[in-house]
Amino acid sequence: MRPALTDEPIPPPTGPFEALRSTAQIAGHPIHPMLVPIPIVCFIGALVTDIAYAATAEMMWTDISAWLLLVGLVFGVLAAIAGLTDFIGNRLIRNQSPAWPHMIGNLVVLVLAFFNVLVHSRDAWTSVMPTGLILSIVTVLILPITGWLGWAMVYRHGVGVVR
Repeated sequence: MRPALTDEPIPPPTGPFEALRSTAQIAGHPIHPMLVPIPIVCFIGALVTDIAYAATAEMMWTDISAWLLLVGLVFGVLAAIAGLTDFIGNRLIRNQSPAWPHMIGNLVVLVLAFFNVLVHSRDAWTSVMPTGLILSIVTVLILPITGWLGWAMVYRHGVGVVR
């Protein structure tokens, strides 16, 4: 049952989840989960366009891959800064079992994406085949693991949850 709307102020949250609040937030909402979907979609899109290029040899696909990787890398770095702020700013978050593998896995993704951006800056065929395609595949294979760990931090451990 939902409480009736009143003009009374809402009391600040308390309880076990209060200690796991996000350090980097806007209006009480954690920034890291707001930014994370953008690089995920970009890196998956880059894999799809790399596969499309491998199948068709159409230059357009390499251009799209390069832009997706660059946007994904920029927003991935922004998400990493917000996540690192939470990680460093609250030792209780660092003590959660999925926190370290989540952070390390996402840093690996960003390093792979950085090198993939460099590889995709070359001419079309050498930007995708085989190195760019392999980097895209490995990057996308890591994402479900780090995503699961991030999900576990929020839904199992209550990181960033305000109740």
